[in-house]
This record gives sequence, C-alpha cells and structure tokens, in this order.
Amino acid sequence: MIPPLAELFAFACVARHRSFRAAALELGVTPSALSHSLRQLEARLQLRLLHRTTRSVTATEAGEALLAQLTPALSQIDGALESVNDYRAQPQGQLRLNVPRTAAYLLLMPLLPAFLQRYPHISLDLVCDDKLVDIVGGGFDAGMRFGETLAADMVAVRVGPPMRFAVIANPGYLAQHGTPQHPAELAQHNCIRQRFGNGALYAWELAKDGEALQIQPDGQLILGEQPLMVEAAAAGLGIALVFEGYAAKALAEGRVIRLLDDWCPPMPGLHLYYPSGRHLPLAMRLWIDHLRAALAARDDA
Repeated sequence: MIPPLAELFAFACVARHRSFRAAALELGVTPSALSHSLRQLEARLQLRLLHRTTRSVTATEAGEALLAQLTPALSQIDGALESVNDYRAQPQGQLRLNVPRTAAYLLLMPLLPAFLQRYPHISLDLVCDDKLVDIVGGGFDAGMRFGETLAADMVAVRVGPPMRFAVIANPGYLAQHGTPQHPAELAQHNCIRQRFGNGALYAWELAKDGEALQIQPDGQLILGEQPLMVEAAAAGLGIALVFEGYAAKALAEGRVIRLLDDWCPPMPGLHLYYPSGRHLPLAMRLWIDHLRAALAARDDA
C-alpha cells in the first residue's frame, strides 16, 4: 500500500529540517499534527524513519535511503502542480527566499508593498541569513546574494543595482582625532567593528586604482548590525564601514560625513539564484519581473 502523499511530504520536510517545529512552520501545521503524521507513516511502512530525542531529530539509515529517493520525486510533483498555476485567474503560492540582511533592508522591503498588493494570493517567506546556505537542502525556492558569492551551478538573475560601502565618522570625532587620508591610517583610530552571526569579525575591504586592501581595524566597540554601527559613528564613538544605504539619512542630516570615498568602489549588485534544473514557479517569475522593473525604473531615474 502506497502511503498518502501528505505523509511523504511531511517526512521529507522533517528530515530536511531535522526539526518538527521548523517543518511545522514551513507546512503550516502544528508540531503535534506533524508528529502524528510521521507515526502513521512509520506504522504503514513498519520501519523507524526518524531518531527522536528531546534535542534533535535525525533520519535513520532507512529514513536517509527513503529521503534520497523521495527528494527528486517530490520536487517533480511540486513542479507539476506549480505548472498549472499559470492557468489560474489569480497567481498564488508561497515563495521561500534566503536573503542577506542588507538586501532585505535596503532593496526588498521598499518593494514588498506593491508586489503583495498586486498579487494578494502570493505569500513571501523571507529568511535573512548573511552566510551562504544550501537553498535546496534548506527548502528554499531561491536565494539572493551579491554577484561575487554566487554558486556556479545556479541560474543567476541580476535584480539589484551596484552597491557601495561608505567609511563614515562624526565631524566632532574627526576634529578631535584627525581625518585619515589613507586606509593605513585607520590603525591610529577607534574603528567600530562588525561581527557576523558565525562569530567572525568583518575585515574591511577597500580598493583604489588596482590596489586592494583588506584591513582588520581595531576599536572599542563591536556590533552585529550595520544600522547600529551608523548610530554609533554618529554618536562620535569612532569610524565605521557600512553600506552607504544605511548611512544615507545620517549623511543627509550631517551627523556623519564620508571619508576615504575614493577607496570605496562599486561592488556587484544583488542576484537572485535558483537551481538550473528546477521548474520556475509562476510566483517566482512574477517576483523576478517585479524586481527587474523596479531596477529599470531606478536606473532611468
């Protein structure tokens, strides 16, 4: 007897996430309902598919074998069901996107209202993550990253303009401590540093006339979010390196000024990427068109 498809989808989702709670969030059910579905599947197959403890969920050897066979089959079923979406009067579905925080704050959030109002039956699940992830293994439809960090086996679509960093400081700080004219002089200053979610400290990357520098500055303050770094710089706590979009308001208000501007060249814009062999859902095509239209309007402005 072939188990119900819903039970197979449930198993694949739990095995992929290694978490009933995370899988339940993706599927829109309760963890208890998901656990019941998995128990039913194991009873039908007369096999234990998952090792469950209070802290973790992992697939058994039989579960791993089943998951390996199910993943491409379930992907094909998803694609087949999605293909009929084009025939609906109202496009619908959910898109799960993995995006860096900078992209979410500076590019995507201003564009979301128009898209969601135009397509009320499409939902977006944006997961902000600054490290590269396996979007297929993580259950994402697509990822967004800056051009230089794209995976080679993915289809990439440019959906964002080139971006720049800005080295900023409060005028009062510079009046007291001096204004560096070369990145090497940053060693004499109190720099506001950024720590990523994985614990690594960001090394400042600056370039001019073919000379590229990577600097680990020193300073009293380490923060994890660039908007906080802007406020710290505006408060005179030191020099910060942030995406210029975060600093735009403080620059316009004169709370900070730019320095070493010629050492901050444009970097590749944001790209959306997805597996080359996967059917492109209608909701994804509409999302890409929306981003491209917004980019074209910005370029023409």
